[in-house]
Amino acid sequence: MSTEKDWKLFQKKVGDWQESYMDRLERSYVALLEGDELPSEKFYKLQQRIKEDRKQPGISFEINRHHMDDLIFYFLREGIITFDDLIEFSSDLMDEVKEDYERYQKRLKRLDENQ
Repeated sequence: MSTEKDWKLFQKKVGDWQESYMDRLERSYVALLEGDELPSEKFYKLQQRIKEDRKQPGISFEINRHHMDDLIFYFLREGIITFDDLIEFSSDLMDEVKEDYERYQKRLKRLDENQ
């Protein structure tokens, strides 16, 4: 359960997290454009990637308290932030996010084992 302090801290930090995510996307776009394919192929691949990326929670999201935990989890899952970035948040919030992340990791491991 998040606190009012968590919410205010999240509002303060989420912009930087989003910029970090967009920076990572930008670097991947540059790598795509520097590839050996035809310019037209690179253009259309980039266009498709941007279209897909615009739908991701790291790009387009409504900042509200109800979705805060989900966004933090998303940023962790995508490697945009680490648990160290959450050190200022309440222990309750950190515990909740850690539990969600551990369940996610276990699910990934089971999927890998079944393939």
